[in-house]
Amino acid sequence: MTVRPLAAPMAVAAAAAGGCVAIWLADPTTPGGVLPVCPTKALLGVACPGCGSLRMIYSLLHFDVAAAVRFNALGVVAVLLLVSAYVTWGYGLAVGRPIRTWHHLRWAAPAALVAIVVWFVVRNLPFEPFTALQV
Repeated sequence: MTVRPLAAPMAVAAAAAGGCVAIWLADPTTPGGVLPVCPTKALLGVACPGCGSLRMIYSLLHFDVAAAVRFNALGVVAVLLLVSAYVTWGYGLAVGRPIRTWHHLRWAAPAALVAIVVWFVVRNLPFEPFTALQV
């Protein structure tokens, strides 16, 4: 096996590792840190679907799954799906044949869009139990 077919997955892994190191060092759970606040939350006062993602990743890096889910539950699911897609992509390149997985399905993109829109609406509902989803 040569390294060349795995160059793209290794580059993605290096970029992800660099991003994780930056998030780890910046500690987005500390108010007033170097990382910016969500512009949607700052300008419009609503939590976008990605709000809390930096804190979610920081919590996952510290193996605090409960806090990660609290910051962005949909983000945790997205991370799991993306890691799954990454592993199958790398494995497919290593064995020399593409492996079909969830992201090749016809309904994957529309389902993701629906999940994002529902998450956006639900986490901004101003009554219990949905106020617990606001970050």
